[in-house]
Amino acid sequence: MADDGPFVGRSVLRLEDRPLVMGQGRFAADVSFSHQLHMRVVRSAHAHGRIVAIDIAKSLNLPLFDPDAKAAPIDFGAGQHTSKADGLIGKDPAAPDVVVAANGGVDLVYLPKPNAKELVVKIVEMLLEQDYVSGLFVDDSFGSIPGTLPLSVINLKGSMVTPVPAIIINFRSFAAGCGNPLMCGVTVVDHTLQQGQGMHGSFSRADTANFMAAMGPDFRAGYTDALPVSNADVGITLAHILGLAIRPNGVLIGRILSESLKNGAPPAPFKKLKRISTAASNGLQTVLDLQVVGETLYLDAAGFPGRSVGLELIPTQDLTRTR
Repeated sequence: MADDGPFVGRSVLRLEDRPLVMGQGRFAADVSFSHQLHMRVVRSAHAHGRIVAIDIAKSLNLPLFDPDAKAAPIDFGAGQHTSKADGLIGKDPAAPDVVVAANGGVDLVYLPKPNAKELVVKIVEMLLEQDYVSGLFVDDSFGSIPGTLPLSVINLKGSMVTPVPAIIINFRSFAAGCGNPLMCGVTVVDHTLQQGQGMHGSFSRADTANFMAAMGPDFRAGYTDALPVSNADVGITLAHILGLAIRPNGVLIGRILSESLKNGAPPAPFKKLKRISTAASNGLQTVLDLQVVGETLYLDAAGFPGRSVGLELIPTQDLTRTR
């Protein structure tokens, strides 16, 4: 393949295949550095525990069916559970009152029927009593529910054509006891994945604080970016470098990381904000730590204070106020 451009749109010779097929490839599990980040997943104390769908079905006194096993009925009173933690709850699995979609560090709860406003309050009240929960986000259409924040504060309320979850459950996380809690985060998950298999993550700061690096002729050498950065910023920054004019589809497009580019703009001002829900009857409040650069939001950590790794603790007198 010739070394002179253009390169965009061309086939690229795959250099990684030969060592992989010869058993010489290196994978993430083969890498070990000092101060390396580790995450541990703690599973339910109950064998193959699938907790959310069972707890919701039990609290509503409704049957539970397994959507991943041809809607097989689940007798959770006899110790049965759904195969992959997902659940269809209601008398008719073809028209359920509640749908639970397990997603690793968070679960999504859908309420597709007209009785959604009645059910959402009951489900939230039940979830606020569970020690595995750390923070709840509820569809804005249900109004303010004590102990929860609206989906819009985490940019999940927009013009999407896919179904919008009624509730997003953030699971509890804690540190395993090392000197830096972000290096040994432990997350309670409602899923079948074993330790080391990975997941989508929670609002633990151990999950949201990812290492990112870039190198090349367009980037500043030896530069450490003090501004918040996310995966959403990568695409628009590369498009800027390549001179591509890409029409945005929506507003969640990230920002150009100009401060990291040669001859780029100086670092923009940023600010840290906090959103705090009203208090539930048991005193719990969902708290969201975020940063803002221009019009771009970066979500740092969320949950109930004391139940999410990296969520800044708040003086008790401030927890009673909504921001």
